Amino acid sequence: MQPLSLLLLAAIGILLTLRVNAGSDAVQCYSQVNSVSGECERYLGEGVSDEDCCLNINYGYKKDGNSACQACREAEWSQWSEWSPCTVSCLEGIQSRTRVCIGKGDCPGHKEEVQICSLQDCCPAMGGWSPWSPWSQCSVTCALGVMKRTRECNNPAPECGGLCVGNSEETTVCDTNQVCPTHGVWGNWGPWGDCSSTCTAEDSKVLPTQSRHRLCNSPSPSVSPPGRSCEGNEKETRDCGGIPFCPVDGGWGPWVKASECSVTCGLGNNREERSCNNPAPRHGGNRCPGSTTRDVICNTKQPCPIDGRWGPWTDWKRCADIDTTVNINCETKVGRQSRNHTCIEPQHNGADCKGSYRESRRCYDVEGCYMSENIKANWTEWSHWGLCSAPCGASKTKRYRECLVNYPGYKTEISGIARKLDVYFSGTPKFRCSKLNGQSMKVEEERDCKNVPACT
Repeated sequence: MQPLSLLLLAAIGILLTLRVNAGSDAVQCYSQVNSVSGECERYLGEGVSDEDCCLNINYGYKKDGNSACQACREAEWSQWSEWSPCTVSCLEGIQSRTRVCIGKGDCPGHKEEVQICSLQDCCPAMGGWSPWSPWSQCSVTCALGVMKRTRECNNPAPECGGLCVGNSEETTVCDTNQVCPTHGVWGNWGPWGDCSSTCTAEDSKVLPTQSRHRLCNSPSPSVSPPGRSCEGNEKETRDCGGIPFCPVDGGWGPWVKASECSVTCGLGNNREERSCNNPAPRHGGNRCPGSTTRDVICNTKQPCPIDGRWGPWTDWKRCADIDTTVNINCETKVGRQSRNHTCIEPQHNGADCKGSYRESRRCYDVEGCYMSENIKANWTEWSHWGLCSAPCGASKTKRYRECLVNYPGYKTEISGIARKLDVYFSGTPKFRCSKLNGQSMKVEEERDCKNVPACT
């Protein structure tokens, strides 16, 4: 084939690639999605399609810098946030927590929960001040001084963290009508002045100098009555040590590839490096601005493995004896029941599901059984107060008692070959408790949640 024909085929291939890539909008790709906030993290790069970014289902992408993060995986709830601060500082209030739906699709359930809270059982009560004490003696024997008086917060004493408003101490100026002599005191040294030069030749032996000054004004000596002047010098001079040679700023060399793509599937990064040697900084010159390394996005065009995962368990089968001709319904004879689940197949060489597709257990068949000496029913104690129904405005909380069945005539544990085995109850017996508030299965109480903020 002639060279001209080869060039023409290569050009046609490039045009076809550009047309294929043009069919999908470019996105910004990230290698991690925060499991609490749902925000995209660990930016990989842009200019790739959302299909290529989602070759790894743990990745996420944005249409642009102002768009929300879109996770590649199926929708699921994030972890709950921390509980918010209580709405009041004393007595009873409420607090709430939230979670975020991350991924493609909708998440079942609520994104917010509210509960009752109390930081302390009483609210602060303010105290009152005692009468002021007499004024103290003047603090000096000449010129102006101060004297003070005090009072105590005990009339009455505050309660539950309260306090008294105002100061426990009060001062006022007192005049002795006597003049004091003032002796001179040096003020602080001023800053060292600039050196006579900022840099010097490498072979210079003459050092530049710098000086600083101070004044006798902290305070100045008085004239009448006369005060003493300051002793010592008002100026200091010294050599400037460590004067640098005149600086040469550094310059960057070219970028050099330092690593292969960081992943074998989906998108990753190549690492590139450069050196500050063109020229290298000398004599205190500035180092090159910026980083010595950078990451460049790379695309393997290979989807990442997705491991197989178990689907939901089926309902337990009817409890029965191994000998299917034997009826164990409402009897204290132990039977067996089983359930299974299906493996959702792995993709792209992902790992198979681990564990068994089937499980079984020992059981008693109590479906439709009537109350007897082996089967009883009793009311439970009151439950704890539940979550508040709303985070603001009118909000309610509930608690309940239930009529639950128990089985005093059955053994809940039997001996196996190597260990004790649990026995479960299969089915729903026909049971009912004596009526409580007109109900025989469940009773509820409801009350308002206190100190709930108004809705805005």
